[in-house]
Amino acid sequence: MVSIQDLSFSYKRKTVFKGLELNLQPGHIYGLLGRNGTGKSTLLRNIAGFLFPQSGRIDALGFEPRRRQPAFLQQVFLLPEEFYLPPIPITRWIEHTARFYPLFNIDQFYKYTTGFDIPMQGGMQEMSYGQQKKLLISFALAVNSPLLLMDEPTNGLDILSKSQFRKIMAGAVDEKKCILISTHQVKDLENLIDRILVIEEGRILFDQGIDSIAQRLSFTLSFDPEETARAFYSESSLKGNALVLPNTEGEDSRPDLEMLYKAIILEGEKISKHFKS
Repeated sequence: MVSIQDLSFSYKRKTVFKGLELNLQPGHIYGLLGRNGTGKSTLLRNIAGFLFPQSGRIDALGFEPRRRQPAFLQQVFLLPEEFYLPPIPITRWIEHTARFYPLFNIDQFYKYTTGFDIPMQGGMQEMSYGQQKKLLISFALAVNSPLLLMDEPTNGLDILSKSQFRKIMAGAVDEKKCILISTHQVKDLENLIDRILVIEEGRILFDQGIDSIAQRLSFTLSFDPEETARAFYSESSLKGNALVLPNTEGEDSRPDLEMLYKAIILEGEKISKHFKS
């Protein structure tokens, strides 16, 4: 679906990627995690063909994104974190925008907007930011592109809307579609993502499926000093020490993605060695 080899990209004097390698397969919802400024949005834009790498190669759906061929652009959709919607009725916007995407399904679009409780009357500029965001998410899903890239999709959504988002997204994935979501709000997507990518210092620091994480790591609360001592990462709380431990019992442990992310950033070498052992 997407193959990235030896990717290098810079903004003037700032190097973002140098020798980045990544492979994405259909049938997955990937969570792309990383600190602010590590290149999450930049990576999405390179894959979508909005930015061009200085060196290396990106193959997406059998195309080189930088060539921006119409046959490729019809099969990829990037939902940006920042956007502008014109002051026109929704129906008119759909009429003009959907024609660029041959697999767009209007019935699906209205199904998603209904699920989000989006008011369909009036102009788009009259909608709140959260309503506009949900409108764009509905459109992104109704496009039915094999490759869907989403940059911080839950930003601006309230608690109920985030729950609606998870429900709608869970029903949208299929074996032919690849979804890559860049986010720093890990908790919002904890039960949705099935593979975790962590980017740090211009490279992919961690790339593992949720099942593999559950088998290899244990996430627990404990006051036991011995458990705390052998943890990859620990964090104090009123309920005890929150720990990320090697899973020595062979039991599946529900991953805490926020704790996992902190452990990878702060103790990445230990975590990487554990997954290679």
